[in-house]
Amino acid sequence: MATVSMMFLVAGLLIAISILGTRLSSRFGVPLLLIFLLIGMVAGEEGLLGLSFDSYSQAFIIGQAALALILLDGGLRTHVRTFRSAFKPALTLATIGVFLTSAITGLLAVWLFNLSWVEGLLIGAIVGSTDAAAVFSMLGRGGAALNERVGSTLEIESGTNDPMAIFLTIMLIEVITGEIGTAPETALFFIQQFGLGIALGLAGGYLCARLLSFLDLDKGLYALLTLAFGIIIFSITNLLGGSGFLAIYLCGLVIGNSADRHWSFISPVLDGMAWLSQIGLFLVLGLLVTPSALLEVAVPALILSLGLIFIARPVAVVLSLKPFFKFRWREVGFISWVGLRGAVPIVLAIFPLISGIENPDLYFNIAFMVVLLSLLIQGGTLTLATRIFRVQVPDRVRPIEHGPLGISVNNDYEVFLYRVQNTSLEHQPLKFLRIPSGATLASIFRNGEMLYPRGETRLMTDDLVCIIARRDDLDTLNQLFNTESLARQQQAFFGSFTLNGDSPLPDLAMAYGLVISPSESNLTLGEFIAKRVGGHPVVGDIVEWHGFHWVVSEVTGDQITKIGLHFN
Repeated sequence: MATVSMMFLVAGLLIAISILGTRLSSRFGVPLLLIFLLIGMVAGEEGLLGLSFDSYSQAFIIGQAALALILLDGGLRTHVRTFRSAFKPALTLATIGVFLTSAITGLLAVWLFNLSWVEGLLIGAIVGSTDAAAVFSMLGRGGAALNERVGSTLEIESGTNDPMAIFLTIMLIEVITGEIGTAPETALFFIQQFGLGIALGLAGGYLCARLLSFLDLDKGLYALLTLAFGIIIFSITNLLGGSGFLAIYLCGLVIGNSADRHWSFISPVLDGMAWLSQIGLFLVLGLLVTPSALLEVAVPALILSLGLIFIARPVAVVLSLKPFFKFRWREVGFISWVGLRGAVPIVLAIFPLISGIENPDLYFNIAFMVVLLSLLIQGGTLTLATRIFRVQVPDRVRPIEHGPLGISVNNDYEVFLYRVQNTSLEHQPLKFLRIPSGATLASIFRNGEMLYPRGETRLMTDDLVCIIARRDDLDTLNQLFNTESLARQQQAFFGSFTLNGDSPLPDLAMAYGLVISPSESNLTLGEFIAKRVGGHPVVGDIVEWHGFHWVVSEVTGDQITKIGLHFN
């Protein structure tokens, strides 16, 4: 009993220290996952606590479970509308990009570690994919408001590139062990990974979303049922030879984008479980490694990491994106830089350890060093990279909290809570507040007391305003409660003048002295700008034309509705 209690005590202490360590991330910009990893190493057999953990099979199981849960939560928070501009490039990076990255890195590993070409390519395959846990953590909680095309491409790529990395890793291990199948068998395995992962993930997500909409359960059970469905889809897909990681990500995507009154019960629980998975996974991986063994490969692993960061990843991104999609060079540069490695390479590095190939520890130690350096170099400079590559768009005020009403009638309505920080709203009577038609101001909280809103009630700074409105009203409400400082940032980015996207292009050409071709005379300004950016415009797209910067400031679907104008 004392031993079990001691295990629980140590586990609780490590988790608590990891959570408290997140303050270092927000204050000093240290990547969160790096903190969790280092805490695990400090607690390990060569660290302060001297904890011994060397079970690769248990670490593999923990890694599989944690990554599945992280991908489920990531899918739940990915909006389908982001696929409009990012699905094709993200899928290209998840397949061709991973293959090219693995090949280039593998050839470099052959030279650095004096390996056969198959062994070197295996190292490349292990570290070739970006990591969902690392990318979701850095982008989702990093505070950087990226333009949708860039942020969504990175997010979807990290959620869908595991099948290619797993396929390459398993194939190369089979080559080394002499168990490689025929070419048709290899092709079938590749098709199974992606085909079954996509089909079962989408079908399972649809069934789960439908079931959740009909059931009437205790609030705390909806998240557990969602988790159970995700694990079922993950397991069935793996048993049938598909990619469980891809399936569970798509399952979460379908569930999260199904308008349902239970979302407010599911989201916070799975968010907390995803955090626990990240902490637990990186603590276990930190405990698993032997720091002294890392020193033996430190120098060549550093060179390999630099080659991956500065050569392999950029070359793969350029070849995957530039010939097929209209990404600007600064967007390509940022996507190249945020090729974060995390738990996936370390988990894949366990494959050689359980496959019986020679010198398996080498693969694990190299993968660990690559992840450590990737989190330190790339993760630690993410904020700087957003400024250098200019992919950040001005943020806007968002509701402090929002969620469905939790009733079965009209799921389109949500409750939005805003804090008044705009001095222009101070002392303004509520009857002059321009809230969207159909929205209702439900209550005001001031100094901990609830006020019943009347037309003559005047707003005060730090008031909490509760509004019931449709989800489509969110942008209007955000703009209403926007602060002066953010408004200045938006004006500096988008320009002082705003034009409607449906303005006829010939009329603007005449007003501003612009020259257009006859084929463009029937276009609106929005259509013209969308054509210039290659279709699928996003907020923040900039077109330089006739000495002006035309900045996309508002998009509905694929239609540009507002365009800012900068004078050079």
